[in-house]
Amino acid sequence: MNRSIFRAWRSVQPGSSHPVAPGRRYASSASFNWEDPLAASELYTEEELAIQDTARQYCQERLLPRVLDGYRNEQYDRKIIKEMGELGLLGASIEGYGCAGASTVASGLIAKEVERVDSGYRSGMSVQSSLIMTGIYEFGTQEQKDRFLPELANGNLVGCFGLTEPNHGSDPGSIETIAKEHPTKKGQYLLSGAKTWITNSPISDVMLVWAKLESTGKIRGFLVERSKCPPGTLETPAIKNKNGLRASITGMIQMDDCPVAAENMFPDVEGLRGPFTCLNSARLGIAFGAMGALEDSLSRARTYALDRKQFKGNPLAKYQLIQKKLADAATDAAYGTLAATQVARLKDSNKLTPEMISMVKRQNCDRALTNVRALQEIFGGNAASDEYHIGRHVSNLFVVQTYEGQSDIHALILGRAITGVQAFC
Repeated sequence: MNRSIFRAWRSVQPGSSHPVAPGRRYASSASFNWEDPLAASELYTEEELAIQDTARQYCQERLLPRVLDGYRNEQYDRKIIKEMGELGLLGASIEGYGCAGASTVASGLIAKEVERVDSGYRSGMSVQSSLIMTGIYEFGTQEQKDRFLPELANGNLVGCFGLTEPNHGSDPGSIETIAKEHPTKKGQYLLSGAKTWITNSPISDVMLVWAKLESTGKIRGFLVERSKCPPGTLETPAIKNKNGLRASITGMIQMDDCPVAAENMFPDVEGLRGPFTCLNSARLGIAFGAMGALEDSLSRARTYALDRKQFKGNPLAKYQLIQKKLADAATDAAYGTLAATQVARLKDSNKLTPEMISMVKRQNCDRALTNVRALQEIFGGNAASDEYHIGRHVSNLFVVQTYEGQSDIHALILGRAITGVQAFC
């Protein structure tokens, strides 16, 4: 652009020597909204905002009243999946099969509203939506899609995702679960091995299990149907006495020559591309969700700081250390929400790279955990009471920061992308 065109395009605000674009004003009638400091809501479509409102209403009216009992007693009501299905919250970004066909941003906003109540509730939903449903949608046969996706979408079936093993968490390429061809029944495989820390497994009807073919050593995905497994071949015991995510149900998948029809194997995808595609979908939801937990913690800490009077009757909110904690939390929540939104938009425009997801999953989970731990200090001794909710968020976010790629693992993924040098081995 030459200088004459540049001068014609720009004008000068009356009374000021600073050039501004035509129609722009320095004065603004907007007021600062501490709940949406950078006006992220301006970036969402009407449909996305409507979906977020639906999710928030459901979560606040129907999930929040049961979260304390669920967390205290490690009880997860299977009806929650059914309720979410009835509202169209499951597999929201999938096209067809009874799913909403919404944007990735809308799906992320659902995760944010669910985790605003509890990370465990979001975890149960993410496994259903992003792990098993995405796996079937991306890699399943048409028959598998037609048979499983509608029932998973409406919550009639509950699913889980079996990748992590007792000896292999961050190193899924070394999994030991084996799938071998049945010695006498053609068209059938026998799966043997154990998966652990599997959300939803004790109540799942169908399990997406990743196993190595005995014949080739290649990792393949299998849809294991509980109803078709003979007694003694499949067990899914719950893992109890957890320190976090207690409002969700977690268990194992133990298989001993568990029969699976060859038609239940994903036909083409091999290696880690299959599970990592599913995990990347879930990780983006986690990046949104962690911001929901942080925002709820900020709101609760702000209310407590305004109500709690100390030192000559002053509210805690008057003091500088308190205000800094609130400012740090609000800033990171705003930045994290914008980052997750940008990555979701890039996914919908086919401009996404896995490293982008590693960056937002790592950063948002780390900052959420750091800030909520700091906000917990505002409550003093009262933070030890679960009725204030803040301690529950802290315990949950430690797990969220750890699973589906612990932050240090995502740092190595980013380091490899930056340097071109592999640091995993």
